[in-house]
Amino acid sequence: MTRRLEQDLLRSGFPVVRVHTKFMAAARRSGRQPGKSDPIDALAVAQAALREPNLPTAALDGPSRQVKLLSDHRHDLIIERTKVINRLRWHLHELDPALTIPPRGLRSYRTMDAVAARLDGLGGTVARIAGELLDRCRELTGQVNQLERELRDLARVLAPSLLEVPGCGVLSAAAILGETAGAARFRSKNAYARFTGTAPIPVWSGNNVKVRLNRGGNRTINHALHMIAVTQTRGFGPGKQYHNSLIARGKTHKEALRLLRRRLSDVVFRALLTDERRRNQATPTTPAAAA
Repeated sequence: MTRRLEQDLLRSGFPVVRVHTKFMAAARRSGRQPGKSDPIDALAVAQAALREPNLPTAALDGPSRQVKLLSDHRHDLIIERTKVINRLRWHLHELDPALTIPPRGLRSYRTMDAVAARLDGLGGTVARIAGELLDRCRELTGQVNQLERELRDLARVLAPSLLEVPGCGVLSAAAILGETAGAARFRSKNAYARFTGTAPIPVWSGNNVKVRLNRGGNRTINHALHMIAVTQTRGFGPGKQYHNSLIARGKTHKEALRLLRRRLSDVVFRALLTDERRRNQATPTTPAAAA
């Protein structure tokens, strides 16, 4: 519902900024009228928009939304395929307890063909259900592979600089591109790091400076950054040297990965901005309406 309102305002020519709900709490507490209603909420949003500088701006649906829709659809199909594979494995074990299938074997057409040949000589309800599940698994695999090809083509056009980051594959780039929805809406790399959940949270007083892990932020991008960091620590980029230097200074492996993720957030942010400038997608600078 909020997205529909946002899109209607943008199409009508009104620039829009996004106001986080936490910014509205103070306005509600200090308001003259207690309670919650549409007019009270509208006043709280307007006051927060005027008070808070550098709020992220909204834009009409563009290529990044297409990437997000395709990426989310692929993720849903993979979840469905996993459920089908689990049921299929159970029926195959009932039919032939000695049958051994590799952990990820049912993602490959060769393994599916071998299982289909094994089921051809079997009868009964269990074999029939297993055959139907195998057909569904084959269909889902084809759809997943097709979506991956579409995402690869889109990522090469929309995010060539992002794909040049060592360890960033097509699926990670698609997840980052779709979830970010425009890097230019963030006022700085630090704001983007808070969005990705890689900026640590300070938990100290006095002279002993301490921080703790940020479990907030966008977990999809955080996971993609984690996979890039893990890939780089295995020798596929500059992250390995940085990781080793942190270990030499007494950091644990997990702490070093967290610090590497924070550095990669800045690298990804710069790459996204470079790609957006290349596509000439500048953010509006006119006074904005709040939503």
